[in-house]
Formats: sequence, structure tokens, C-alpha cells
Amino acid sequence: MSKKDNRVRNWKDYNEALVKRGSLTFWFNEECINQWQSEQDKKGRGRPEKYSDLAIQAGLTLKALFKLTFRATEGFIRSLLELLKLKLEAPNYTLLCKRQKNIMIDLPKKALHLGENLHLAFDTTGLKVYGEGEWKVRQHGWVKHRLWRKFHLAINTKNQQIEAFELTDLGVQDCEGVPLLLDQIEDPIDSARGDGSYDRFSCYEEAERKKFRLITPPQRNAKLSTERKKKNKADPGAIKKRDEEVKKIRELGRKEWKIQADYHPRSLAETAMFRVKTILGNRLSTRTLQHQKTEVAIWCKIINKMTLLGLPNAATIG
Repeated sequence: MSKKDNRVRNWKDYNEALVKRGSLTFWFNEECINQWQSEQDKKGRGRPEKYSDLAIQAGLTLKALFKLTFRATEGFIRSLLELLKLKLEAPNYTLLCKRQKNIMIDLPKKALHLGENLHLAFDTTGLKVYGEGEWKVRQHGWVKHRLWRKFHLAINTKNQQIEAFELTDLGVQDCEGVPLLLDQIEDPIDSARGDGSYDRFSCYEEAERKKFRLITPPQRNAKLSTERKKKNKADPGAIKKRDEEVKKIRELGRKEWKIQADYHPRSLAETAMFRVKTILGNRLSTRTLQHQKTEVAIWCKIINKMTLLGLPNAATIG
């Protein structure tokens, strides 16, 4: 297939979407300004909240999008309010940090059509909390003071939106993040794709529980349940499903199996990870896990809002 046949068909609209990603009026809009002050009645001890959750979200979004510190974020918001000549106050940087711990973030998503099911793709990557850069490690080696988190994603392969996410400790395996992701999804699922790290009976059991097809390549030395010396304690339905995939690969070969199983849309999850790291980075700025989960939630919200603006349409001719 030539590049000419696979070129972007909606370049004008996609170009406008890329330009709009940097528009301040898109991220700091009238809805945010109108709901800046909190209208909730305080119950219990302590003074009432001055700023709404939407105002705090706006501040955290600007912080992540433009890679600011908490103090710089306060100054950035203050300057915006002055330029707009609004009689509003900017939340203090300490307040932004404190409210980040417990704030709830809703992901903007495009609603499914009636009778439509989700087709998901899973992927996992590491995000650095602190540690040496690549140059220092290359020249002098690394020391033990390093900390990473694991970032799990579930992507809708149709529109490339993030349907679910989770942030865990580094010791959590990729397959262990699957139930955490699926529990966040209420829409019916038709299929889910993942690389070889999701070839676990626990993932097949989750597929049985949620009634969808799991498409993941078994390991190259994968054995049928009847060929194993020890009896597997997994769910019989999960064992049967994996045995079917192992038999198909043996019959068709791995390359042909991926084509017939429609496995390749799984790469869209890697594309989403690349999009996150390119736009927002691969390092977390906060230190506690709860703050980091909110930080990652803000990232996912930013990416979903960007994809809602428009994506390239590279449909082929013929």
C-alpha cells in the first residue's frame, strides 16, 4: 500500500483540531468561569470551600498541560483572571495541592450508539516519580533511589478514547490491572486486545465474567491444558477459550492468526501511550500515590478532550 493511498483525508479539519489544542479559551472557558465559586453547603466542622471542584480541575489541567509547578499555576491563573478583568481570585498553590488528593475526575467520552458494543485495547507503561536521567545512568550507572508507577490503559479502538485507567505500584503485573480497568466500564464489551503479557488465565476469567472475547497471542511455548503435568485450577471456560487460541495458532501460524483474529488494532493502545508521553511527559510531579492518581486522571481527561476535537482519517482507497 503506497503512502498516497493511505494519506490523511481530513487534513483541514484535523489541522484545525491540532491548533485548537493550544487555545486557552478551550481549556479556560465560560462554563469554568461561571462555576468558579463553590455553591455547596458545608456540613460539619471547618470553613466552607471557596472554590468549586471545576475551578480546581481547571487549575490542575493548566498545570499538567503547560507543565507548570503549583506556584507557577497560581500565577498563571491569576494573570488570566486579570487579563479577562474578572473579579475572581486564583486558588492558592497549597490549596491546589491539598484539593488534588480527593477530587473526582470524570473522563469526557463519546456516547455509544444504540446496540453498539466496545472494542478495547489494553496496554501498560511505566511513569517515573523520581530517579536519574538517561545521561547520568549511562555515564555513572543508577542508584537505588528510583521510583516508578505502572500506568494501565483501556482504549476504545473505534475512536481512540481512553475508557478506563489505573495507576498502581511497580510490582503489579499487567494482567492484574485488567479487572481494575474493567470494573470502571459499564458499557457492554464485545472484544478486548492485549499483548502477550495478558495471556493469563486470570484475564480469560475476566473475559468470561464480562462476556467478551479476549484476543491475546499465547506464548510461543504455550501448551494445551491436556499437555500440562499439573491440573490447572482456573475456570473451565477460561481454560477452554485459551486452548482454542493455542490450537488456532498451531494450525494457522502466529502471523495469520493475528490477521484472522483482528489482533492488530491493539497497536492503538500503544499509540495512545505515545500520545500521553509526547504531550504530557513520562514523569509524575507529585509524590503520594493518591495525588498521582488524580494527576494521571487529569492527563486522561486532557487526551480525551483532544481526541474529541478530531483525529486524522487515513482511510484507504479501494
